[in-house]
Amino acid sequence: MTTPENPTATAPGERIEDVDVSVEMQGSFLEYAYSVIYSRALPDARDGLKPVQRRILYQMTEMGLRPDRGHVKSARVVGDVMGKLHPHGDASIYDAMVRLTQDFILRVPLIDGHGNFGSLDDGPAAPRYTEARLHAAALAMTDGLDEDVVNFVPNYDNQLTQPEVLPAAFPNLLVNGASGIAVGMATNMAPHNLVEVVGAARHLLHNPRATLDDLMAFVPGPDLPTGGTISGLAGVRDAYATGRGQFKTRAKVAVEAISARKQGLVVTELPYLVGPEKVIEKIKDGVTSKKLSGISDVTDLTDRRHGLRLVIGIKTGFSPDAVLEQLYRFTPLEDSFNINNVALVDGGPRTLGLRELLQVYIDHRLSVVTRRSQYRLARKKERLHLVEGLLIAILDIDEVIQVIRASDDSETARTRLIEVFDLSQVQAEYILELRLRRLTKFSLIELEAERDQLRNEIAALEAILASPKRIRQVVSDELEEVAERFGTPRRTLLTEARPSIATTTSRKNTPVLELADTPCRVYLSTTGRILRVDVAPDAPESIAAPAVRRRTKHDAIRSMIVTSSRTELGAVTNLGRLIRFSPIDLPNVPENSIQLGAGVKISEYIALGNPKSKERVIGLVSLETQEPFAIGTRFGVVKRVTPGNYPNRPDFEVISLKAGDSVVGVDSAPDGTEFVFVTNEAQLLRFFSSTVRPQGASAAGMAGINLGAGAEVIFFGAVDAASDVVVATISGSSQALTGMDVSRAKVSALDEFPAKGRATGGVRAHSFLKGEDQLTLAWAGPAPAHAVGSDGAVRKLPESGAKRDASGTLLDAAVASIGSSL
Repeated sequence: MTTPENPTATAPGERIEDVDVSVEMQGSFLEYAYSVIYSRALPDARDGLKPVQRRILYQMTEMGLRPDRGHVKSARVVGDVMGKLHPHGDASIYDAMVRLTQDFILRVPLIDGHGNFGSLDDGPAAPRYTEARLHAAALAMTDGLDEDVVNFVPNYDNQLTQPEVLPAAFPNLLVNGASGIAVGMATNMAPHNLVEVVGAARHLLHNPRATLDDLMAFVPGPDLPTGGTISGLAGVRDAYATGRGQFKTRAKVAVEAISARKQGLVVTELPYLVGPEKVIEKIKDGVTSKKLSGISDVTDLTDRRHGLRLVIGIKTGFSPDAVLEQLYRFTPLEDSFNINNVALVDGGPRTLGLRELLQVYIDHRLSVVTRRSQYRLARKKERLHLVEGLLIAILDIDEVIQVIRASDDSETARTRLIEVFDLSQVQAEYILELRLRRLTKFSLIELEAERDQLRNEIAALEAILASPKRIRQVVSDELEEVAERFGTPRRTLLTEARPSIATTTSRKNTPVLELADTPCRVYLSTTGRILRVDVAPDAPESIAAPAVRRRTKHDAIRSMIVTSSRTELGAVTNLGRLIRFSPIDLPNVPENSIQLGAGVKISEYIALGNPKSKERVIGLVSLETQEPFAIGTRFGVVKRVTPGNYPNRPDFEVISLKAGDSVVGVDSAPDGTEFVFVTNEAQLLRFFSSTVRPQGASAAGMAGINLGAGAEVIFFGAVDAASDVVVATISGSSQALTGMDVSRAKVSALDEFPAKGRATGGVRAHSFLKGEDQLTLAWAGPAPAHAVGSDGAVRKLPESGAKRDASGTLLDAAVASIGSSL
């Protein structure tokens, strides 16, 4: 013990060592930092999971909490994970579990929660009140764990084992993103669309030298669970190239009439990780501090049935557009997201770009499929070995029984079986354990069938393992299957420009935006995709357009409008409704980069009616020209709409339709053009547009073509007869299923069809052969006609020059639509 005379003396059995505090702090800090980085904060680049998330999914799989079974208390899951795998507190486990259930955080949730699992503004209920089970997507993450596809490591007390990484049937890290703060580093990754990421992974799988631009054709940008708009994609490309970048997200806002005399801003989508209560709080603070003006009230009408709906009332005399610009500036309706793609690769933290993230995942899946195939091959060889032994025993069963009965013990019986029948020890042991009921003739037939099947399966597995190309194909096919099962449409709109504002006022009252009003062309494809192509202000259409034709491949074009980026356009639907919109926030695709499937679905860009109404866009028109446009309907009605003086509403009825009628075509109709109707009975009528006088928006039109009983119009358009115009028709049977008919196609010059008067029956446009009774598709426009399948891929049509009443030639593949080419 210590004494005044000897202060360093110790009591018997004690030991005191002098330690340098700086050395001790350095060592302890490094151990702590290592633990946080590798065991808590950063996800693994292969399965995109942190250790606690991986342990939760694995333990829930071990507990049998499948999607087809009932939910169990979250507290039970937390307890099992904490007791068996995770050496930390229950709070951290439950927090991670909650995140795996939240569809506003993850693009593809992995746990199916029942109860209050929180929101962006409120925390979840306690684990004793909530219940959970695995989502179907989680089974794809854990599928194959029992087939030696990954390594298992000991748990914290070396009593159990846990997977080092999950097999991960889809790229979870890119799809669901990740966030975490470690010591000296952090990760913040945005979610993406599963279908797009899988498409990029499959492309890289088959094209190892694919560039970043190639991959970005599949993954143009993040797809956030809460939707919204990402404006400015330069930061996204930086992140995909270097692993670090930034982009801005904006809420989806529309100007609506909330009462007879009052307008309001209706927010239906918010930036990622921004809750409505946070927005309301910032708006109130801004109004109080005089930063925001023109706002009368804010009402949160969000519910489970209709989703997010935040209504911001605008005071009388204030421009909704100007107020919205203030809100974007001073509230979280516009927010920034900083991408920092840090993940664990080969046991160390790395900052990864898009290509590296996909490559790490692909390498992981190749390893998983290889190990799984090796495991299955070994098991099937073992089973084949036993089956072959059983077949030997059954074929000479009497002698087998005699050998066993004559043996003193099982060891002797095993030895004699091996000697007499030339069996292996495993086969002999299996025969000794054989039940007598297996010694039937039917069992012999079953065993022979099983043997043949096993040989085929073994040959298939050996072929896969012998060919890296086949292994890659297996990985690709499995990725495609996962995308089909769990893929959903894109929710976030990507745009290079600042998002435009849906407004009920005219363009003259809209605040001036920073972007210039540049000349452009707006394309609508027959598959329903829309895009904008900016052109040089001094480049005429005749010069700019051919460059696109030479270098691009695209869907067939339904409508093309020469306009400017801030000019107001109208989308006419099959229900006779015209919806105003501005092309300023359409995806701007360079002239030399238009590819198959470019642009966005127009149904995601403008608000169509109730899905039950099956409303779809038929064509585009310009609302600021002095030329009328024409509409043709299914019942043969034609209407030229008087230019200008349109109702001052965001959408309005542009033709009064009879019950059951619908719009089949819309086109610009200046004097000098001709109208073309084609019916399903193969009648074609062409007449001059000047015979149809323009009418106001509320008019019902006039007779265009005289239809026979049961006939209907399948195509209407306006053409310039002075140019090279062709007519394409495709015949088929009304009894055949869509896409299953063996169709015949014909392309003829419009000159083959004589012009007739309006309201007549026209002339024969196609001769039907046996089994054909209708036209399934028709189109008239500038040569050449451009046909595509239901997937947007190009289909080959016959050469032009057929007689008007010819029967056409057989098609190689089904055609879904016909339009003009770029």
